[in-house]
Amino acid sequence: MVTIIKTEFMKLKRYFIVWIGVSLMLLTVLLTLFTTMADDGMVWDYQFLFEQVVKHFVTMIFPMCITLISGYMISREYTDDTLKNIETLPISFRKLLAGKLIVSAILSLFLGIVCFVFTVIANFIMGYDGFALIPALTGLVQMALLGFFLYLTMLPIIVLTSRYKGSFLVGVIVAFVYGFIGMFANGTLQSIYPVSAALGLINYRAGAEGVMWNKGLCFISILIMCAIGIALMFVKQKPEKREAKKTQHTAPKKGW
Repeated sequence: MVTIIKTEFMKLKRYFIVWIGVSLMLLTVLLTLFTTMADDGMVWDYQFLFEQVVKHFVTMIFPMCITLISGYMISREYTDDTLKNIETLPISFRKLLAGKLIVSAILSLFLGIVCFVFTVIANFIMGYDGFALIPALTGLVQMALLGFFLYLTMLPIIVLTSRYKGSFLVGVIVAFVYGFIGMFANGTLQSIYPVSAALGLINYRAGAEGVMWNKGLCFISILIMCAIGIALMFVKQKPEKREAKKTQHTAPKKGW
């Protein structure tokens, strides 16, 4: 498994998809800064900026982003026509998929950190007050863990769409809708819906006092999604139907 993971990281050096992920993290921060143009009387500081970035990170960008990256990594085995060569080795597709998913989990932590770095840079560029070392370190841990928890909630979509050639883009659309719906979850539903439950595990407050999360429900919600994703890995994939080649029989010539 270690060899598979190392190989996947070597493959990533040839792919541009990681840079797309970094660009999407930058887009998350830029989208948040765009909302500062609204004249709604809000006083922006570092903490408020961070909380707004987290909101866009969860509901609009990251679910789509990590599904895109993970799906692309898996689909390259189909598009590069390397899967049939791998099948000749003593490595099952399930083990190969597990290695790719572990790499995706590491990337989810990395992209969370990247988004946090962009947030801090944006804070200094905009000149907002309230930045301090301890809250910043707390935010760094929260953003990294948030990326990982969101990845676990997307695991069933990633695994399911990886079973079919060229279907990962469908998974990206589903992940976007899945994350966007989390914007409307409130009350107890926030702790049950997997995407918003990830916020509960990092103790997200959204600038409001007295926000209560049911950490038990949040943990169970994400654990169920992770278990479903792992279970799908062990479901035997149906072999693709191949059209039988029709043999053409030439009619015997008449006469001499």
